[in-house]
Amino acid sequence: MVTLGNPRDKFWGRILALAQEGLSMSGIELASFEDLVVMVKDGESFSPAVVFFPMHRIERIELDLPDGSLPSLSQRFSAKTGLNPAALLSSAGAGRKTDDQATVHPVRDRA
Repeated sequence: MVTLGNPRDKFWGRILALAQEGLSMSGIELASFEDLVVMVKDGESFSPAVVFFPMHRIERIELDLPDGSLPSLSQRFSAKTGLNPAALLSSAGAGRKTDDQATVHPVRDRA
């Protein structure tokens, strides 16, 4: 999960590349997480956004880990959909649509 500044935003997904210039990810805005779960459960198509965030926007990068008894977002996604989010967000799956995935429009960097 990455926390961004100017404007403030959070993005959940899989890191594709991390370089001095910035971070490339495949995923969704965190605010859309529950909507994504419902879409995937309903069998709608899904194509994760592949985005680049310049380093000056990145405030923090966190691993999606459980916190005590609270499950991680990945664990919640798996429990509710029966699917592995890492496979769904992989770069190989990012360009393909299947009937088992949902369409989420790409998030454009607003910097």
